[in-house]
Amino acid sequence: MSSRREKFGLWMVGVGGRVSATVAVGVSALKRGLTATCGMVTELPALADHDLPEPGSLVIGGHEVRSQTITESIREMHELSGLIDSELIRRCSGDVHKIEANVRLGTLYGASKAIRSLVGRDRATEPTRPGDVVKRLTADLEEFQHQHRLDHVVVVNVSSSEPPFRIGPTQRTFESIRRSLGKSGSRVLPASALYALAAIEAGCSYINFTPSLGIAAPGLEARAAQRGTLYAGRDGKTGETLVKSILAPMFAMRNLQVLSWVGHNILGNRDGAVLSDPKSRASKIKSKDQTIPAIVGYQPDIHTSIEYIRSLDDWKVAWDFIHFQGFLGTKMNMQFTWQASDSILAAPLIIDLVRLTVLAWRRRETGPMKHLACFFKQPMHVGEHDYVTQWRQLVAHVNSDGG
Repeated sequence: MSSRREKFGLWMVGVGGRVSATVAVGVSALKRGLTATCGMVTELPALADHDLPEPGSLVIGGHEVRSQTITESIREMHELSGLIDSELIRRCSGDVHKIEANVRLGTLYGASKAIRSLVGRDRATEPTRPGDVVKRLTADLEEFQHQHRLDHVVVVNVSSSEPPFRIGPTQRTFESIRRSLGKSGSRVLPASALYALAAIEAGCSYINFTPSLGIAAPGLEARAAQRGTLYAGRDGKTGETLVKSILAPMFAMRNLQVLSWVGHNILGNRDGAVLSDPKSRASKIKSKDQTIPAIVGYQPDIHTSIEYIRSLDDWKVAWDFIHFQGFLGTKMNMQFTWQASDSILAAPLIIDLVRLTVLAWRRRETGPMKHLACFFKQPMHVGEHDYVTQWRQLVAHVNSDGG
């Protein structure tokens, strides 16, 4: 390792959103000693002793398709949801303005109608070939790394959820993807996958914190293998599904049969607005519904609903009803209510993921970071959904120096 202190970058796709805004304030507050590390997994004793990069040292930038600034998102969170103290916002404002200088225009190529409806910018100059989009996004990442003399950049997708994308023959090899990228009007990949490919081509690591496709196409994973890319995802596990992944093993280990599991979710903000679109909502529900069967080993009757309630803004409420059967065929039930801010829960996990990815990069690891499964609803190439088991696998991997 050189005598120059290493510098690392965090590039967020959807940098103007609530999660990114919370990360921006959080990194500044940690740097200035204005907040504790509560919510950060990497600060737990089991993971802390590995010379992880200081959160306050991260250089932040990102892509955004909307005209709203990070500062405006922070102000909205405070005014509409009562989140983030006004004095903390004031003291971190200088750092946030510096981050805003690193924001670049994202792309709507391959974006859903629901996401396009949120955008107020003129898109007349959008390239007609997806390959040109990837080149522009790649150039933004390379410029960011060069300008700030960064040793490595981790790209994290925290943008709005896309509808499910069907993988066909064209997405199964990188060569077929590459050919389609050069065709005008080609819909070979959704927007999230174009960002993922840009990260691969720029030599960055990639984390998908959404249920969108991202890097999860065989052709893109093949390209990532060629380039030695580190990656992980999908869909951050922050609230209701986190509870499910801890409760479901209890029923399994006590040999209590789960008959049905109903989850009703209500939320506001832009995430809720996008999920009010049936196609986008289907992607999120699919991600949430796979946890219980994977843990108990059979298929209970599962129903998950997501409703947009504008007045809730950044607060999310989930009510779950679990109907189960015990000895002598007796049917019983359990209910719980979860109320929390996804942005506040997600932001420290984003910082954790960057720190753990940097650790993997230092160890010269490549490919899917399976040990990060506990952070995701749909962990790539991992079938285990029991949170405690996932957590133990993370600790074992980190403490074995990647062995």
